Amino acid sequence: MLTNNRNKYVSPFIKWAKDEKHLLNEIEKYIPGKFTSYREPFLGGGALLFHIQPQNAVLNAVNNELVNLYTVIRDKVELLIDDLKKHVNEKEYFYNIRSFDRNGKIDELSDVERASRIIYLNKTCFNGFFKTNECGQFDAPFGSYKNPKIVNKIILRSVSEYFNKNNITFTNTSFEDALHDIEKGAFVYLAPPYVPVSDNSKFANGFTREDHMKLRELCDYLTSREINFLLSNSSDSFVHDLYRDYNIEIIEIGRNINSISSKRGQIEEVLIRNYK
Repeated sequence: MLTNNRNKYVSPFIKWAKDEKHLLNEIEKYIPGKFTSYREPFLGGGALLFHIQPQNAVLNAVNNELVNLYTVIRDKVELLIDDLKKHVNEKEYFYNIRSFDRNGKIDELSDVERASRIIYLNKTCFNGFFKTNECGQFDAPFGSYKNPKIVNKIILRSVSEYFNKNNITFTNTSFEDALHDIEKGAFVYLAPPYVPVSDNSKFANGFTREDHMKLRELCDYLTSREINFLLSNSSDSFVHDLYRDYNIEIIEIGRNINSISSKRGQIEEVLIRNYK
C-alpha cells in the first residue's frame, strides 16, 4: 500500500554506486497496482522506495554502515543534523575521516557519528558515490568540490518523518534471510549487484555468479508463493538465460558520466518480472 500524499522531499540522501534512479520511469510502468507490503533485500540509495513511499516496508542491506545510517535517520535525525555540522570540506580532514574503517577508530564512534561519517564522505568524495573496496572500506578519493551540501535538513527531516509515520523496518542480513517471513500479497524489488558485461569487469561486492543463481532460486520460490517480484540487472546473456522463463524487458539507458565522450551513449539493462 502506498502513502496517500507523497512528499517530494522524501528522496535519496546519498548516492549509491548502482541505484535505480535512472530506471524509475521504466520501473513505474511495472509496479503492481496493489500490494500489502514492499520488500527490498538489496537496499542502496532508496530511489524506488522514496519514489513510491509505501506504508509498509521491510528493507535490507548487507552493509551494516548503511543500515545504521537509515536507522539513525529514523530514530535520531536531529542529533545527526547537529553532528554533520562539524565536518569541513578539506582534503586532509576527508582522508582522516575516511581512514577510520582502516585504523579501527570507527569502533569508537557512536551510531550517530558513524552515520554522519558516511554522509560526509558521500557528499565530498569524487563523483559522490558510496563505494567500498573488497575489504568493505570506503575507498572513493576526495572530490575537491567547492561547496558540497553536507547538511540537507529538509530531506533528512522529511525522510525521518516518513519512516516514523509508517511501518518501516530495517534488517542487516542475507538477501535470502531478508525474505524468509514474506507474506502473500507483498511486492519485492530486487536490485542485486549487476552481472558484469565486460570481460575486464569483476562481479561487484563479492556477489558471484553462484549468488545470482541462488537469487534465481529465490525468484522461483516467490513465484511458487504467487508473490510478485521485479528484478533489475544488466542485459547480459547469462542473465537472459537464467531468467528465460520470466518476462524480460530490455531497457535502453543513457550513459553520460564517462569522461571519454566516445564511451557515452546507450547501454542496455533488463527488468524481469513474474507477472503481467
